Amino acid sequence: MSYYFSKTLDMPFAAGIEHVTRKLAGKGFGILTRIDVQHTMKVKLGVDFKPYMILGACNPHFAWRALQAEDKIGAMLPCNVIVTEIAPGKIEVAAIDPMAAMGAIDNPKLATTAKDVRLLLQETIGEL
Repeated sequence: MSYYFSKTLDMPFAAGIEHVTRKLAGKGFGILTRIDVQHTMKVKLGVDFKPYMILGACNPHFAWRALQAEDKIGAMLPCNVIVTEIAPGKIEVAAIDPMAAMGAIDNPKLATTAKDVRLLLQETIGEL
């Protein structure tokens, strides 16, 4: 089982981040964090890296359900979605598969929530 799903798009990097953010919002996800990996690698390690943004996406309704089922699940939230430039004008968008991420936790209520979030993230990626 793969731990993510992805899609390649013909789109500039910055426009891709905004496009993905809008699509996630349409499914009830807000972006809680933005980690600019390219910038961080340059500043912290002095190395060049491709444009690579980690978006911490959260759907409050499902986060609440997950926290009610398993209060330590916050250690695995939010759901990460990455946007990376693979060539000029071409990006890859990848989202974590919540079922893979939470598969080690034996909690049927949490599994149900993870399945629901998985479906929303798969739909989002598919609709990009």
